Amino acid sequence: MTAYLLERAWLGDRFADDVLVEVEGGRFTSVTPDADPPRAVPVRGLVVPGLANTHSHAFHRALRGRTQRGRGTFWTWREQMYAVAARLDPDTYLALARATYREMAAAGITSVGEFHYLHHQPDGSPYDDPNEMGDALGHAAREAGIRITLLDTLYLSSGFGAPPEGAQVRYSDGSVDAWLERVEGLVTGLRPSSTSGSHVGAAVHSVRAVAADDLDAVASWVGDCPFHVHLSEQVAENDACLAAYGVTPARLLADHGLLRPTTSLVHATHLTDEDIALIGGAGAYVSFCPTTERDLGDGIGPSRRLHEAGARLTLGSDSHAVIDLFEEMRAVELDERLATQQRGHWTAAELLTAATTSGHESLGWADAGAIAVGQRADLVVLDAVSPRTAGTGRDEQTVVFAAAAEDVRRVMADGRWIIAEGERAAIGRALDEVIGRIWEEIT
Repeated sequence: MTAYLLERAWLGDRFADDVLVEVEGGRFTSVTPDADPPRAVPVRGLVVPGLANTHSHAFHRALRGRTQRGRGTFWTWREQMYAVAARLDPDTYLALARATYREMAAAGITSVGEFHYLHHQPDGSPYDDPNEMGDALGHAAREAGIRITLLDTLYLSSGFGAPPEGAQVRYSDGSVDAWLERVEGLVTGLRPSSTSGSHVGAAVHSVRAVAADDLDAVASWVGDCPFHVHLSEQVAENDACLAAYGVTPARLLADHGLLRPTTSLVHATHLTDEDIALIGGAGAYVSFCPTTERDLGDGIGPSRRLHEAGARLTLGSDSHAVIDLFEEMRAVELDERLATQQRGHWTAAELLTAATTSGHESLGWADAGAIAVGQRADLVVLDAVSPRTAGTGRDEQTVVFAAAAEDVRRVMADGRWIIAEGERAAIGRALDEVIGRIWEEIT
């Protein structure tokens, strides 16, 4: 057992001073505010629980600073993404994901939901181990020190029945039955336990990539495990869904039993009033990724209306235009201000809950995201006197509206310090090396 005295820590509804936490077996065994113990390791700064990144495509990290050049749309961005996807093999994927997850860890992220659809070889044929690419992601997360929920993704069509093309052939298992068979093998290899750092969930890429007739089989298999899906990210997706099925994507999922409390709807940007009522009534999660949504010009989703209808907000870095959940937190509120020309839609406490407790729950980690007895021992230590945070109050407003990933000094996950001060340079060098190799092949 190790005891730490946290100078100032978030306890779910308030910051408290001199919080004594005892850690054993990777979990908090006691949490005592206003303590004055004779022996404890001091932890200076603002301390919050580990953050949950609920939507990640690890290989998109290679696109940062490149796809932002010039004009274009979501669809032209997608072509550059395919160019990267076509050149990854298991070794390169492991190296890129490991460096990307280390960047996440240095930003205070202790759990990631990896929306994984890069399954097969460049020609679409399976590897000898059909889950080799998924296994690479699991190894990358372990080596980076963070937990992973691998959201193995069904992708069968380039759009409402059209066959996969180009790099998309790597994504497709050919049929929903073949996908289910492959995922069963992955589940067997990554079954969670009380000490495990991995879960397996499921995902449908989007309603444009999976036919309505296949959604029932997905719903039967998913059960109560985490289920994620891109939803209504683009107006064009909604229009095509209406043309194909006569309903919106949200209604289509509801009609096939895939709107449920364990569902996470990623983006949820262009919704009707009925969509919002359906999502809220199901108690589903909505994973907003504001830095990606603004980078791609997607639009601003109705986050507050979804919340008031009964949905639960979580946050992701998606394409990794930046990896900074502090920025994602405040962007939800600031984007609402732009859309409504009013301030004060979300409190800092609500946004911090989205990035911690709700985020972990949506990934199947109900025992993480809080500094509380029995919870996994995750701690994120922020510099309270950096040029960004100094003088801002040393409370939740500081965390959400002033802090940045660069203010993270140390990170603990499952009772183990995974990030110490001074590690950012090495993480940057690792990213530069692997991404440089990828782009050398492309250009």
